[in-house]
Formats: sequence, C-alpha cells, structure tokens
Amino acid sequence: MISKLLYFISAKIKLTDNDTELCKRYFEAVSFPKNSVIEEEEKVPKYLYYIVSGYLRLYHYNESGDEVTTHINCPPGFFTSYSNFISQQKSNEKVECITACELLRITKDDLDSLTDESPAIKDFSIMVFQQSISYNEKRSRELAALSAAQRYHKLITEQPDILHHVPIAQIASFLGMKPESLSRIRKKMIN
Repeated sequence: MISKLLYFISAKIKLTDNDTELCKRYFEAVSFPKNSVIEEEEKVPKYLYYIVSGYLRLYHYNESGDEVTTHINCPPGFFTSYSNFISQQKSNEKVECITACELLRITKDDLDSLTDESPAIKDFSIMVFQQSISYNEKRSRELAALSAAQRYHKLITEQPDILHHVPIAQIASFLGMKPESLSRIRKKMIN
C-alpha cells in the first residue's frame, strides 16, 4: 500500500531514498470494514489518513438529531478533521468508512517528526493542508451560490463513481439537501 502513497507524493515533489524510507517508517497500513467509525466525535483526531481504496465521510449530528455529512472523500487523497488534527483540539465530527477501506495512517507526532526530518515531505504536507483550506472555501461558496440541482450535477460530473459507492442519503446531506429533494432532482435529470 505504501507504494501508492509514494507514487501520489512523487507526482507532486521529488522524493529521495531517505524520504521514501521515512514514509515507510512513519505510515501504518490499516484496513477497516464498511461502516466503521475510525475517529470519534468529542475526541482529538488521532490520525491523518491516506486513502488507498474506499470512501470515507466526515459527519456530525445537528440540533434535530439528523446526520450532516460535511465531507466525502474517495481515493486517492488524505482525510481527517484537518483543523482539529493540526490544532490537536476535540472534533465535533466522526470519520466513518462508507465502504471497506484500505488506508495508511500517521499520528500528529509522527507527522511532525517526518516533516522535521524531510524538507520535501514538509513542503508536500503544507501543499496538502493548503489544498484542504482551498477545498473548504470553494465548497462553502458552492453551497451558498449554486442551486441544489447545480450542486448535484457538479458532483456527478467531477466524481461519477460516488453514486456507486455512497448511499443517496449521505450524498444528499453532503450537498445540503434532503434525500427527497435529491430524488426529485435525479428524476428530472433522467426525464
């Protein structure tokens, strides 16, 4: 599994043999079955995950007790409650495996050690967190500016596989709508 991470990183930056060995030392390979909650709410996120295969989501419960999915990620890429992981603060969200997942994970302390020992990985880490901030800002703008139908169309255009792996109720929540609304939008698109 580590070879997939190394390929992902080396597509962005040049890795030395030492960088490769450090990644092998600090990242741990893990697998989880479908519906596993791998980070609990009201706890500090323990790990930053690299998704080798599978789909993850970040979610919480609103005041009405409804699940609100705030992020869905598919391979390849990194996943956690970023701001809480970086600041080592308790998160109000859970990280759940939507499907069976193969992941590589690293603790905050190990990530700090890795970035201290490897300037290339430090640069890459900064790039990943900048992309996370950019993604969240873009997502906030889209939730405010795009209609529900536009948000759905954008999602299926950019991530068509998501429909085959993620339950419709979670997709609807992620898009900021009720499942019934998403069903109506999907029917209109089919007709």
